[in-house]
Amino acid sequence: MATSIVETESLLVMDVGSVTTRAAMFDVVETQYRFIGCGEARTTAGAPFHHLGEGVRMAIDRLQSITGRRLVGANEELILPSTADGAGADAFAATLSAGEPLRVVLVGLLESASLESAQRLAETVPCSILQKIHLTDHRGQDGRLDAILSARPELIIVAGGTEKGATRSVLKMVEAVGLACLLMPEDQRPVVLFAGNQALQKELQSLLNGIVNLKLAPNIRPSLESERVEEAQPTLAELYVQLRREKIPGVAELSHWARGQILPSSTAFGRVIRFLSKTQSGDKGVLGVDVGGGATTVALANNGDLLLSVAPELGICSTHTALTDEKLLSEIAFWLHAEYSLQQLNEYLHNRNLHPFALPFSPEELAIEYAILRVILRHAMLKFLRETPASGVATRDGQLPYVEPVIVSGRFATSNSNLPRLTMTLLDGLQPEGLTTLILDNNVIMPSLGAAAAINPLLTVQVLNSNAFQHLGTIIAPSGKARWGSPALRVKMTYESGREIKREIKMGSLEVLPLPRGASAKLQLQPLNRLDIGMGAPGRGGSVRVVGGAFGVIVDARGRPLSFPKDVKSRREVVKQWLWNLGGE
Repeated sequence: MATSIVETESLLVMDVGSVTTRAAMFDVVETQYRFIGCGEARTTAGAPFHHLGEGVRMAIDRLQSITGRRLVGANEELILPSTADGAGADAFAATLSAGEPLRVVLVGLLESASLESAQRLAETVPCSILQKIHLTDHRGQDGRLDAILSARPELIIVAGGTEKGATRSVLKMVEAVGLACLLMPEDQRPVVLFAGNQALQKELQSLLNGIVNLKLAPNIRPSLESERVEEAQPTLAELYVQLRREKIPGVAELSHWARGQILPSSTAFGRVIRFLSKTQSGDKGVLGVDVGGGATTVALANNGDLLLSVAPELGICSTHTALTDEKLLSEIAFWLHAEYSLQQLNEYLHNRNLHPFALPFSPEELAIEYAILRVILRHAMLKFLRETPASGVATRDGQLPYVEPVIVSGRFATSNSNLPRLTMTLLDGLQPEGLTTLILDNNVIMPSLGAAAAINPLLTVQVLNSNAFQHLGTIIAPSGKARWGSPALRVKMTYESGREIKREIKMGSLEVLPLPRGASAKLQLQPLNRLDIGMGAPGRGGSVRVVGGAFGVIVDARGRPLSFPKDVKSRREVVKQWLWNLGGE
């Protein structure tokens, strides 16, 4: 069926990450928007170029080679809009996550209220929180001044005071901020973002005018019982890009090409997850995880309500990574079949950080990469659940809520030909529960689609509904406690042809029910031993229609969290068996 197309047809989106710069092209193909291709290059924010423009041009050059489409004119400028002969693009947008995390100081009234909300706001972009200041931190005014001055922040986020609530206490905290900024050299003063009691805005402007650049946002904690972090996110996103423009050569040129249409990559990613949640029927949310070179983003949305968290310490090849911590190194070693000392793993990680664009060249290195990805995914999810407020989007006693689907993105997806190992890694790291589908953004275009949505929402909708993503399979993962080897789930699958298969799944196993990609079947499920598959209560079953993916239907009865035999040899054997069941070796 033909669909009317808006004025902007072709769109070029640059996604500039800490390690990789990607140029993605979208255009109309037979009346529908489609992903055309992508060019990739190393990000050149650091040595030897110290300018984003070099990486952007290399990525565009590679896209031109792939698509045969001329995008840059003789004057070395982008061809915007497209010409009659098909050169150029009608529009341009960009996403950005390159550079160091923002240096942030948080200021709030109550540690368990406004300060927590300020932290959740800050962590919607890559940031390093250097100090937290609040009324009960037992520091006098001098101590708070010293804390701000020693942190040398780029941004100070001030929250506190419910609507029609505290005023004097908030002003007292802001006075410390203003005095500290006054003591700094003028060219090193931070931006101050106020997201507290709106009645104080005029007084704050009078207090800080001429001292700092003050930005105002809606109150993120209008009452003790409610939190509205999402309303202040657009202001923070603009500040993030502004501050990166001042620090990173080349961002200003990118902004010129995009006519200001630059978003933090995390914001763009979250925008797509929010949109998908609005299209869902039922009460499940949508979960997205983007594993980048410099940070990992987790986004969870339900009916348009978005929770977003960026973990810069968990970038897959970032110099900010926390993976050299001895405990985390031990977790990486846990997943390896061969014996590695913590020193060997530490050296591998340091060497990889020196050469972040390099791909693993041996089975041993590839195994280490999978182990690292498992640990990053697990800790990103645990951090997200630990810091997420108790809300309708993310509850279940600190566990991952029931979601549909789970979408995973990241550079690892583009260079990975071992799909069974990758799928096992995603299951091990994310540990989804109940019934869901696992989707791989194998073209790494989720952030680009988020940027595109501001220009052409129809493009985003149609590409999401195309074959640009890889459906790995329907996941059935019972949660609860049961003895290994005991019955966990009875399954009957009825194919469209009428053929049936029946299985009784044992606790501790991972099995695949064959269902061709794109084919549908009816599942009748009965959890045993009071296990829960998300159908309303422990032990409650039912029927559901599912669609096959690359691995058909995967029944993951390994428990949540995953449990393993204590003996190392037995553990490695059972992990091999799980992988074998997925078709891996």
